[in-house]
Amino acid sequence: MFKRNRTQQPSSNNIDTLLGRGTRVSGDVVFTGGFHLDGQVTGNVRADQGAASILIVSEHGCIEGSVEVAHVVLNGTVKGDIIARDRVELGSKARVNGNVYYGVIEMAIGAEINGKLVHEPAASKPLGAPAAEGAGA
Repeated sequence: MFKRNRTQQPSSNNIDTLLGRGTRVSGDVVFTGGFHLDGQVTGNVRADQGAASILIVSEHGCIEGSVEVAHVVLNGTVKGDIIARDRVELGSKARVNGNVYYGVIEMAIGAEINGKLVHEPAASKPLGAPAAEGAGA
């Protein structure tokens, strides 16, 4: 009766890419499908445009750069802006030092955002558009 329609989003069981806890990547990461991060990325993380995508960052994961993914589940740290066309889920240990652009947001008690929350419905801005548009100063 109260089932969510998840036909357009990969579930957390469909992880195509995994970076382990001891792994560090310097440079941008572009992926399709599901990406689970336990390690550290120094660079931007984004999913291919037009594809259903999910980024899951564990409490050990850290991204120093911007994130552009349809669905973000964050329990770790992002030091940069997050642009999520569809949904952002912030766990209790989530830390964001940047602005969050979202279609739908869910926050647990304890999550921290040091930046602006900007609601942008999925139809209003295609993924990859400049993050500063319409945000105001």
